[in-house]
Amino acid sequence: MKKPISIYIHIPFCKHKCIYCDFLSFDNETATRQIQYINAVMSEIRMYKPIADRYIVKTVYIGGGTPSVLDEAMIGKIMDTLNHIFKIDRFAEITIEMNPGTIKYTDLISYHDYGINRLSMGLQSADSDMLKRLGRIHDYEQFLQGFDFARRAGFNNISVDIMSSLPGQDVHTLVDTITKVGELAPEHVSVYSLQVEKNTPLYDREDLRNMIPDENVDREMYQMTKKVLKSFGYNRYEISNYSKPGFESRHNTVYWTGGQYIGIGLGAASFFKGERFNNTSNLSEYIEICDDIREELTRDTDRNRLYDSATGALRKNVETIYIDGRMEEYMYLGLRMTKGVSREEFRKRFNRDIFDIYGDVINGYTAQGFMNADEKRVWLTDSGIDVSNYILADFLLDR
Repeated sequence: MKKPISIYIHIPFCKHKCIYCDFLSFDNETATRQIQYINAVMSEIRMYKPIADRYIVKTVYIGGGTPSVLDEAMIGKIMDTLNHIFKIDRFAEITIEMNPGTIKYTDLISYHDYGINRLSMGLQSADSDMLKRLGRIHDYEQFLQGFDFARRAGFNNISVDIMSSLPGQDVHTLVDTITKVGELAPEHVSVYSLQVEKNTPLYDREDLRNMIPDENVDREMYQMTKKVLKSFGYNRYEISNYSKPGFESRHNTVYWTGGQYIGIGLGAASFFKGERFNNTSNLSEYIEICDDIREELTRDTDRNRLYDSATGALRKNVETIYIDGRMEEYMYLGLRMTKGVSREEFRKRFNRDIFDIYGDVINGYTAQGFMNADEKRVWLTDSGIDVSNYILADFLLDR
């Protein structure tokens, strides 16, 4: 029986990098460089042929960067290669990220034809002045047009990203954005609080950092987000994610529940066969390694040997995740979801009762009103979610 697997494909190109972004991405790369990169991605996918028939792909996520900055034919080549090498479930969730400033109706039609059935659109704010302040390349009107294009192209599973605690934002302006999105009725909404990271232009802009709402306002924004989205029929199923019934992100749920996934592309992370690793983050090195793979694939090459040698060159920071690490991840990722973690699943995976390992922590937070537990599940209460960063840290085991 084939094992379920998810695949993430990283496209590291943007038209313009936002001032808060610390993702592995580049702006103003040449078309030639983009073509070299896509050829490299296809070679990496083909590298998996010796083991691909053991798996069935349940979700695909094409992220970045801004995948929609590429010529749509490049996305088509990636999808063709995936379908050639892997068995993709006929009901797989296949997502592509899009910046509203790069959306073309004809591209959307092509994506749909390629089998992509879910869009993730990065709105961030309905305030066009705020978008400009963040270095976004689109305004709200472009987002509305792109959303309309997506519906007309046949997409009935659309996720919209919103950011809170932006410089100059208050509860009223955030609620205005959420209300406008709710009225459009996308199937999924993600609302993330801005994090100021080192080595980003925002970190060096003291004037903008001083405009970021304080912790109390951030908490009020979080509560209002849940309240307003609930009024539009969205259920919060994870700390920062809301959906209409049946439209939870299946790909992200794989991450939160400890499923296996393969990362394809520059710097892409994987959790595969008990190991966690990421590809090299050096663009030139990545392309060179994958060029070597492509040359080997043209010869009468032992594919298993090629897989072993190529993965050895591509993969960095390889870490075997032993049982303690798997239990930690099962808890601090799974507890991000509002339904919490399954006691039966914990027992199946680790041959231990969850209270044998975490009883003191769970009982302590339950007594404080931050957690609940019954015979089936353990989960955070609403007040527990408010302080989840502190609680989840206590599920790390001393080694």
